[in-house]
Amino acid sequence: MRLSRSAVAGHIAGLIRERRLLGRAYVLPGRRPIACIGAANLDRKLRSIATLTMGTSNPARQDEAFGGVARNIAENLARLGAPVSLATAVGDDAAGRALLAHAQDAGIDTGATLVLPKTCSGTYTAVLDEHGEMLVALADMALYDQISPACLAAQDAHRPLPALTVADLNLPLDTVAYLLEEARRAAAPLVVVAVSQPKMARLPQDLHGLRLLILNHGELETRIGAPVRSEAEFAAACAAIQGQGARDVIVTWGRKGVYFTHAGGLKHLPALEVSVVDVTGAGDAFSAAVCWSLFHGSEDLELACRRGLKLSAMTLECEETVCPWLGADSLDDIHGFAENPPAPPPLAAPPDTFNALYQE
Repeated sequence: MRLSRSAVAGHIAGLIRERRLLGRAYVLPGRRPIACIGAANLDRKLRSIATLTMGTSNPARQDEAFGGVARNIAENLARLGAPVSLATAVGDDAAGRALLAHAQDAGIDTGATLVLPKTCSGTYTAVLDEHGEMLVALADMALYDQISPACLAAQDAHRPLPALTVADLNLPLDTVAYLLEEARRAAAPLVVVAVSQPKMARLPQDLHGLRLLILNHGELETRIGAPVRSEAEFAAACAAIQGQGARDVIVTWGRKGVYFTHAGGLKHLPALEVSVVDVTGAGDAFSAAVCWSLFHGSEDLELACRRGLKLSAMTLECEETVCPWLGADSLDDIHGFAENPPAPPPLAAPPDTFNALYQE
């Protein structure tokens, strides 16, 4: 090739920086994974046995499970058969060790996880009514502020470039900004999943480099700083986010279905009719199926949302945060959509508690 030794060394150094070569100059990465970055915590769900009475003690049933948006998405993806890694932070405690062991047993690479001494692992406690609808949730997520750009950069140097990166907004603002910069530079698509209205403040104003933002109706209103009450306002809000640099936007709205951007503007898909057992994790399942679709090379957001709505419905119909009967073939066949779906619902309708699909 008539290249000098110094020129070859320069090319190799560039490939290592881009994580297309690992460690020694001749070590190629294996199959590129989906990298999930964000929360992995212990979920506690308190479900009222009867109608709740405020200001007094209520009989309830408690369940504990492994949760966290990034962790939930990673487990859904692993169950769907995708290669997946998880970069999170846990305490050096029993809960942290159990979280990592469970993830590893599910086939998730946890090598990039921070284990923080003298720190409790994250917790999320949801109070559900007798119908399984969430009334309030309390989250202890401060340890995820330790997932800094420097920590990710140190881990990235020794890990393959992902095929897709999925980040939740439990991450600090500067870390999300770092991931956007990495997406612009490394050409690995980035998906950001919102977790709550207060944490929309962790999403930078400049979204260039963002392949997809997934959020719910309330989080959309928080982002644009105005109510969304009509079809025109809804389309304008999504267009405003695209104007900030995001390529596409998906907005979930509980029983009212989902809206998503496309070349012609905005489209709507209705939700599936389900018997709700527990809403916890349904939004994360939706996001996982959308990411699975993107990972497999489909740029069709309508197909991705159909897959997401199916996986979300499966999760709503079980008590577990991640559907236990989910498998590699679960999205092979999509059912329950009419050839001519009904018109989108009026946006002026008041939100219901089912809208809160995105948990901390």
